[in-house]
Amino acid sequence: MPWIQVKLQTTGSRSPAIEDLLMGLGAVSVTLEDSKDQPLLEPPLGTTPIWDDTTLTGLFEADADIDLICLALRNELGAELPIKVEALEDKDWVREWMDSFEPIAFGQRLWVCPSWKTPPDQNAVNMMLDPGLAFGTGTHETTALCLRWLDSADVAGKIVVDYGCGSGILAIAAALLGAKTVYCVDNDPQALIATQDNAQRNNVTDKIQVFAPDTMPAIQANIMLANILAGPLMSLSERLAGHTLDAGNIILSGILKDQANDVSDTYSQWFNMDPAAIDGDWVRLTGVKAR
Repeated sequence: MPWIQVKLQTTGSRSPAIEDLLMGLGAVSVTLEDSKDQPLLEPPLGTTPIWDDTTLTGLFEADADIDLICLALRNELGAELPIKVEALEDKDWVREWMDSFEPIAFGQRLWVCPSWKTPPDQNAVNMMLDPGLAFGTGTHETTALCLRWLDSADVAGKIVVDYGCGSGILAIAAALLGAKTVYCVDNDPQALIATQDNAQRNNVTDKIQVFAPDTMPAIQANIMLANILAGPLMSLSERLAGHTLDAGNIILSGILKDQANDVSDTYSQWFNMDPAAIDGDWVRLTGVKAR
């Protein structure tokens, strides 16, 4: 029995202090989880929100003095705070994590598969993609909405921009579906590294070019993809429109349902916008640039 978990449920405002206390008592890690299924969808820039009801789990080695740790917690936090102690089963946690990821289909042709799994359909367009540091494995609604659009579109021979590329999942999907060149743009260097690594894994490095926003070349795309957030999308609208060819397509996501009208109105200065496609709380907006 190599590990023991100590769990406490508290308010968001107390969470940072309790996290520090658990670490000070010898926890090798502390995990924060939402206790009441409260979404934190698009927090203001520069903030790190915490759920109103939060469960903290401190992970301790098996030989830790748990009675003494619990006594210290109660002395510091109050005897009324419930503390739950659990033995953590000894498992191959890397294997457990890997087994939790399964191939996912997006539309009729496109699959996203972890590299350690065999694609279910060898004749499909199979993208091999591992979860990593940069955002984007296809499981989030915003990414899924964009992948389904790509699956349904005629991408062959097109110039594509993936603005805010994250892991490169949309860019690589476009390349595998036949795009001529895909320009990947992100302000996070880790995202550009992840995109290049995933492009190599999928044998499309000849089609993928990566850039920071200030080094992006003056190209115009047949297809402009931007899966970011509503605020940045609106502030970038003129820039993204300027990089899109007349009659070119724009695909926008990372947008909540109650933000869709504002984003659509912003882009309607340059594009004939379509009705929103909805998945849960999120939407995808598409449009064609006016000639």
